[in-house]
Amino acid sequence: MSLINSSDEGSAKMDISKTDMIGCASPVLSQRALNRALLARQLLLERSDMPVLQAVQHLVGLQAQAPNPPYVALWTRLQNFRHEELSQLIMDRSIVRIALMRSTIHLVTAEDCLTLRPVLQSVQDRALKGTFGKKLAELDLDALAAAGRTLLEAQPLTFSELGKRLQAQWSQSDATALSQAVRCSLPLIQVPPRGIWGASGQAAHTTAEAWLGRPLGQGQDPEAMLLRYLAAFGPASVKDMQVWSGLTRLREVIERLRPSLLSFRDEQGNELFDLPDAPRPDPAAPAPPRFLSEFDNMLLSYDDRTRIMRDEDKHLVFTDNGIIRATLIVDGFVRGIWSITQKRKSAILTINLFETLSKVDHAEVAEEAERLFDFIAPDANTRDIVFTNQKK
Repeated sequence: MSLINSSDEGSAKMDISKTDMIGCASPVLSQRALNRALLARQLLLERSDMPVLQAVQHLVGLQAQAPNPPYVALWTRLQNFRHEELSQLIMDRSIVRIALMRSTIHLVTAEDCLTLRPVLQSVQDRALKGTFGKKLAELDLDALAAAGRTLLEAQPLTFSELGKRLQAQWSQSDATALSQAVRCSLPLIQVPPRGIWGASGQAAHTTAEAWLGRPLGQGQDPEAMLLRYLAAFGPASVKDMQVWSGLTRLREVIERLRPSLLSFRDEQGNELFDLPDAPRPDPAAPAPPRFLSEFDNMLLSYDDRTRIMRDEDKHLVFTDNGIIRATLIVDGFVRGIWSITQKRKSAILTINLFETLSKVDHAEVAEEAERLFDFIAPDANTRDIVFTNQKK
């Protein structure tokens, strides 16, 4: 393997956690303390031996707009993770792909699909109204959803196919608006081979009830879901919870939960909530370099992302067309983006750094890159790592 390095030596270190108070009853958690808490809960301080199904449940799902990122997300968090472990769970319907938080596609357990989807119905409604409200204003959405259910439970369809078939009854309506109305009204699963590593195919959909053979849960109270969020992402503010879920008006929910939660403040004075028994490691705990996948939930689950990424680097990770690039974290913080190019029996990993790395960090990143090659491009005879400096 060859290393092509255009960086100079150097490193940026974060301050150790503060333990002072800011004139209130809640202890202050430094940026670094929040970072280490997040890494511990996201299984990134050390790879976990959790089974795949348990890990997906613990993480409250994985962002999954594209088929492959969830595999990388699990590889970077779990010991000895193999592609076929997740593929098999999708094939046997233990794990599914469905629009949930923020009305975006997530990979979740079947149980979470059935319990979380009703809680997040208002998120789907708001997304539909914001994008297609005018085009659907005169339609009976209940009748449209019923027609969509009949079609999709008879045969999984792409949204293009669904929209065209719905136009047989609503001929004057936009096909995309019709299919998206069904998407937001019904719990729609993307069926395999979508989401299977190494497979291809358009996203075809059926209902969760038809795919799993069980009804949706009845509860719509978000309390249990927010406690799950804190276990995987906390400590967090109410705004953080709203950004992660897409729900609004969560302050009153948290006030109901307050007696069972701990209260902290960040260095800006914002109130943060957490579970009493959740891990909050020493801010000085070492954090190994990790390659995060595209759309990783760690970057999408906070109003204030500075516990994992500097504000000035956001434009390098979040693109104008909605892509969230794959990132490299060093000492717990985003320090670059990466991509792999494969051609025949060769693979090139390009790492665009936001700052120079120390010799030690550079060597550890190269070691982790070898493991990434083993996972993504195991058959490549030639492997090259290209380090570049990302211009801001």
